[in-house]
Amino acid sequence: MIPQRLDNPEWLARPPVQAIFAVLDGASGRTRAVGGIVRDTLMQCLRAEADIDMATELLPVEVMQRAKAAGIAAYPTGIDHGTVTLRLDDVSVEVTTLRRDVETNGRHAQVQFGTDWRADAARRDFTLNALYCGADGTLFDPLGGAGDAINARVRFIGAAAERIAEDGLRVYRFFRFSASHGGEKLDPEGLLACQAAVGHLDHLSAERVGSEMVRMLSLPKIALTLAVMAEIGLLPIGKDVIKQLLRYEILGGRHAATRLALLSGGEMERLRADWRLSNSLADAVREIESAAALIAEDKPGWAVYRHGESAVEGLALAAARGDWSADRLAEMARDVSRLPVAPLPVTGRDLLAKGYASGPALGAALVRLETLWVESDFSLSRAQLLAHAAP
Repeated sequence: MIPQRLDNPEWLARPPVQAIFAVLDGASGRTRAVGGIVRDTLMQCLRAEADIDMATELLPVEVMQRAKAAGIAAYPTGIDHGTVTLRLDDVSVEVTTLRRDVETNGRHAQVQFGTDWRADAARRDFTLNALYCGADGTLFDPLGGAGDAINARVRFIGAAAERIAEDGLRVYRFFRFSASHGGEKLDPEGLLACQAAVGHLDHLSAERVGSEMVRMLSLPKIALTLAVMAEIGLLPIGKDVIKQLLRYEILGGRHAATRLALLSGGEMERLRADWRLSNSLADAVREIESAAALIAEDKPGWAVYRHGESAVEGLALAAARGDWSADRLAEMARDVSRLPVAPLPVTGRDLLAKGYASGPALGAALVRLETLWVESDFSLSRAQLLAHAAP
């Protein structure tokens, strides 16, 4: 059965949230919580750091005026599209005036403010994202999204092809939500519409596509979804890579950088350009790749020493690529887990005190001592290393 109201979620009971509802006529139904916070509460998969969004009949200027009069900080973070961010104590809420689309062009859609809740719902992408709840938790479900949410069904609102024509990014969002909220089951109508759209998505910016893909790559289970995306021509992924992704998931992996390493096939710069990936994420991929290469050469000590915690993901990457046996994986995992991450206990100053002069000879001596230390599994002490440091 579909519940009539949410079961007293913690976020809804917070005094700042109730205060914002009160200021915006929540008791009379003029303001409701909307979207992910309602959906994930209903599906019992709410993240602790989930954003709180509200929809309101009030115009943005009135939202700000009412908030300020009540001592609630108000920021016009997206006022052209009707969004105001309110902050009270440690709670931030994005409040957006009800809208209907006048003209759709991806993220630059022209909207008109109004008071029609069904029209506001109809402009969203999937039925499970068009859910609202009042200040007391009462659900408002104009498009039947609650049933889809409970049954983990990701279904476009209305005609799937029309929703995609409004914003092609919804193709990627369909697959992401099907992985995150649909158990990797794909709605047939939605899948057909996405397949028909392949080849007509060049207008999408690399940043928007990359953002969706990185979010997907951080989910627990995505390999089967990516396989379908490859099958319809949306992603250039070979069957071998799909097998590697599946093996990585079986190992419990869910790190976006490791999956990017698998997807890139050694061509990370191309993928980085295609999706406009951040420098920090690209650096993380390189660290994991380097650690994996050392581990594949049976050099776990060097992987841990040079790459620290990235060696753990490097191990998973090497195992997924190499289709390792359980015994080899367990043995290497023991080696990686027991090795410390610590700096070489001998410094250049120590070697100067031993009689070395600054220059290439000192640098070469440090490299030699570093090799001795790592290949001893970090067991040599400072005194033992210095004993090998005669100039």
